[in-house]
Amino acid sequence: MALEYDLLNENVKKCQYAVRGELYLRASELQKEGKKIIFTNVGNPHALGQKPLTFPRQVVALCQAPFLLDDPNVGMLFPADAIARAKHYLSLTSGGLGAYSDSRGLPGVRKEVAEFIQRRDGYPSDPELIFLTDGASKGVMQILNCVIRGEGDGILVPVPQYPLYSATISLLGGSLVPYYLDESENWGLDVNNLRQSVAQARSQGISVRAMVIINPGNPTGQCLSEANLKEILKFCYNEKLVLLGDEVYQQNIYQDERPFISSKKVLMDMGSPFSKGVQLVSFHTVSKGYWGECGQRGGYFEMTNFPPRVVEEIYKVASIALSPNVSAQIFMGLMVSPPKPGDISYDQFARESKGILESLRRRAKIMTDGFNSCKNVVCNFTEGAMYSFPQIRLPPGALQAAKQAGKVPDVFYCLKLLEATGISTVPGSGFGQKEGVFHLRTTILPAEEEMPEIMDSFKKFNNEFMAQYENGFGYSRM
Repeated sequence: MALEYDLLNENVKKCQYAVRGELYLRASELQKEGKKIIFTNVGNPHALGQKPLTFPRQVVALCQAPFLLDDPNVGMLFPADAIARAKHYLSLTSGGLGAYSDSRGLPGVRKEVAEFIQRRDGYPSDPELIFLTDGASKGVMQILNCVIRGEGDGILVPVPQYPLYSATISLLGGSLVPYYLDESENWGLDVNNLRQSVAQARSQGISVRAMVIINPGNPTGQCLSEANLKEILKFCYNEKLVLLGDEVYQQNIYQDERPFISSKKVLMDMGSPFSKGVQLVSFHTVSKGYWGECGQRGGYFEMTNFPPRVVEEIYKVASIALSPNVSAQIFMGLMVSPPKPGDISYDQFARESKGILESLRRRAKIMTDGFNSCKNVVCNFTEGAMYSFPQIRLPPGALQAAKQAGKVPDVFYCLKLLEATGISTVPGSGFGQKEGVFHLRTTILPAEEEMPEIMDSFKKFNNEFMAQYENGFGYSRM
């Protein structure tokens, strides 16, 4: 029987992914028609002009073309430390980058990841509990696949949330249990809200099995404090929840008051019974930070406090795909073990990475200030990650026009913005938000020199939009 729409898996049809949804598809159509589009819908640094770091590309180039290592002139094209690292990674493989690795990833790279975690947190890390993955997203999907047994299983997810979670939970037939972040408290997390969410889910017969935190936040850009993380870990301990710590933006910090601190470090600092009693899965990637190697698809997850039989089952699931991308594994090794002071490539690496982070910090401020200068727009400062998530206070006339067009109000606004300016964003409804409150998400990744012009273009559009639809009857707001 042919595969018709009516015969598709219902979970596939329910699955939504706003980051590549209606706005993205319309933007792609306009681009084909010749309109200049600024794709700020997805955290894709290199697509918006960020230059790759030199050293990791040199190492992977040599690993991809190992015959260059035999060329007598190789030292004229590549620095000696890049040559040495390429030989090191090739020695870890059983046939170069074209051969499968262990389903958890190359043991030597997993050891480097474990050493990175130990340096970062001050506590030992076991390479046998680290899985290298095709980006953090694949790791999240693997773990959720093991946790969710059916629609009776619920996963606590922050709202606004990154739609990877809602889409994957739908695909696996589970239930998303939302807990709302407080916009008026810079997207802070209230444990009382968590308790209410769990109680409500259980009253509906849902077994809440795990909790997701995104730190720094996507789309909201906040950094969780150590005190907040302790509250979360105690909550997970008391409620017997697995904590999924999405920490892929840990390099992306744009203020000094609230530095990134890992969930694992806080858990270990808390001591017994928490340090032995909370099951934690931590995720990281080469796609974000100052690396921005989204297309390479490199990531890892580390498991804490999981029994050996569970680890074996997760290994079995990973084995179905045979092997994660081997070149991406090498990028991961380079990310967790970059050039050190005194190495030939260190100065260039430090200069490049520092330049990217400092520029991102400036862009975060330009964008936040730009949004807050606009009529009926309010935006919390982007403390970390790569996004701004401004609230758009839409006049009643805009709500009515959206209804007549058959669109969700913030989708209507974002489509008008796209048509007028070429700026492709994601409506807040794609991430979840409180009833009657509307947002959009945009990356802070456009080139720094283009940012003032982009914000001027946004402001001009927004002011004209508000003037067109205002009718003096107040605004949609928190």
